[in-house]
Amino acid sequence: MIAIAQVTPVWYLVLASVVFAIGAVGLLVRRNPLVMFMCVELMLNAVTLTFVTFSRMLNDVNGQTVVVFVLVVAAAEVVVGLGIIVALLRKQPSATADDLTVLKG
Repeated sequence: MIAIAQVTPVWYLVLASVVFAIGAVGLLVRRNPLVMFMCVELMLNAVTLTFVTFSRMLNDVNGQTVVVFVLVVAAAEVVVGLGIIVALLRKQPSATADDLTVLKG
């Protein structure tokens, strides 16, 4: 007989830590601004997963409330961040993160 493992909150926390680690490594290793931006979003999603997991474990809605605010801030970040990245890549299509000085005046 095959035993089916139940998904416990520890699984979610391990998943969140793996996603956060992937985002952190990608942020430190890659030089493409768009990839770096996506890595920051991965890290943000890992943190929200952690908030929801602890909120569920503690039967408290405050963690889920924080997640709503984090998602609102992430949406604003996407608007501003993508605007900057598109402006950078229009001036210099092969730009790296070090080339942000191109945007000066």
